[in-house]
Amino acid sequence: MERESMEYDVVIVGAGPSGLSAAIRLKQQAEAEGHEISVCVLEKGSEVGAHILSGAVLEPRALNELLPDWAERGAPLHTPVSRDEFLILSERGARKMPGWMLPPESHNHGNYIISLGNLCRWLGEQAEAMGVEIYPGFAAAEVLYHEDGSVKGVATGDMGIGSDGKPTDLYQPGMELHAKYTLIAEGVRGSLAKMLFQKFDLRADCQTQTFGIGLKELWEVDPSKHEPGLVSHGVGWPLDSETYGGFFLYHLENNQVAVGFVVALDYRNPYLSPFEEFQRFKTHPRFRPLFEGGTRIAYGARAINEGGLQSIPKLTFPGGAIIGCSAGFLNVPKIKGIHGAMKSGMMAADAAFAALKGGAEGHDELTAYPAAFKASWLHKELKIVRNCRPWFARGRWIGMAMAGLEMMLRGKTPWTLKHRHADNECLRTAKESTPIEYPKPDGVVTFDRLSSVYLSNTNHEENQPPHLKLKNPAVPIAVNLPQFAEPAQRYCPAGVYEVAYDDEGKNPRFVINFQNCVHCKTCDIKDPTQNINWTVPQGGDGPNYPNM
Repeated sequence: MERESMEYDVVIVGAGPSGLSAAIRLKQQAEAEGHEISVCVLEKGSEVGAHILSGAVLEPRALNELLPDWAERGAPLHTPVSRDEFLILSERGARKMPGWMLPPESHNHGNYIISLGNLCRWLGEQAEAMGVEIYPGFAAAEVLYHEDGSVKGVATGDMGIGSDGKPTDLYQPGMELHAKYTLIAEGVRGSLAKMLFQKFDLRADCQTQTFGIGLKELWEVDPSKHEPGLVSHGVGWPLDSETYGGFFLYHLENNQVAVGFVVALDYRNPYLSPFEEFQRFKTHPRFRPLFEGGTRIAYGARAINEGGLQSIPKLTFPGGAIIGCSAGFLNVPKIKGIHGAMKSGMMAADAAFAALKGGAEGHDELTAYPAAFKASWLHKELKIVRNCRPWFARGRWIGMAMAGLEMMLRGKTPWTLKHRHADNECLRTAKESTPIEYPKPDGVVTFDRLSSVYLSNTNHEENQPPHLKLKNPAVPIAVNLPQFAEPAQRYCPAGVYEVAYDDEGKNPRFVINFQNCVHCKTCDIKDPTQNINWTVPQGGDGPNYPNM
């Protein structure tokens, strides 16, 4: 069966904040100029927002530019920040940093605590009202090229392929979507972005990207313990001083609290488990009382970009551009990336519209986009904090001191630090490391992986080829197990990977429970031998986050 095709002016891969902002901006420009333009957005989740996860505190600067009347339109920004605090945790105590010691990036006045999934659902409604075609449940699996090598569009994955790789009775071939310009807005470590980075060598002139894994739970707590608008951030226990990371805790409306933990993926101990560190954090005497008597109602995890300005790749290729977290516009000290993702989508949309209006056919590069970025407030913002993450790679206390100084000086230091290693290169061997004994979950405040995955509403059709692919099936047992105690068992927050033994405790084998995957991409990043390749599963599969 041949694939059918559809033609558009612009195809956008990913209905996150950058992709939807780009779509809205394109339609706004078309309406203002009286120029017809067709825009399509593909979303691999079952609905817009199903795969979106963020803390999230929104700085509304980009939203104000995109839709100044967002309040009248009913945007789901219900909880303005009323108070924020930054804490340094020891095992039993918490020391609050005075506000005057914190740089502007650590203050949240004027921001909103939100559900990013709900914001994207609302942005999707605005886009569709303008004539944007949005197709959830369709995972873009392949980049298409013209004969001259420029990007022609994308193709969605075939449906109804069995676990044996052969078509079933439900087989449907993927659809080709051709466009003059294709915008890649897949989020962190997207599969198509990886292909394009390699095809066009887009990372040749930037530093390696470095990542963190963010884990999040949504709780409904006792109303007497709830303080709407409270934002808490902090560092310290339970992580050791050589491991970068910290917590966030946001009080939303309706007695809900979002709690999360971020661990930088350049951690060194192969026995460390980000999931277990998160669970242990909740037992801290400062926070355990908040959760006791409450109900955990959602769970999820997602990798985040931490490289900053020096890790942003070339943003354009012939026939399209990289936007949002596919490129990496997160402001690490702010712990905010939504406004940057939205702004990047808007700038790319402006460049695409100008090119289309001028009669371009899409074989060129949208050079106006990176030029606009370099002249924007977003570039200025990221330049100020460019050295913060590299300083923290040298240790927590050096990082806090030097990052604080960098921000106080507003980025005017004459140097730009480099990231020393890719995250997968940072593990010590098992022999050089000390195993970490984590307490068993109590079922009250702390939980296991499988009960957590259940709350993510994750589902994958079992009769399909696993979307987690090993380049060499022998490596996990032959290399990773003896050298690193196979860290995939611990860095995965969803129990996807395990090492199983026979009844005598011998003959280890590597098991991939791909049905558990929450699409965080951590395995693709942290695997020490880079043997795991995350690809898209059947469209619509994966987590279904309700309010994350």
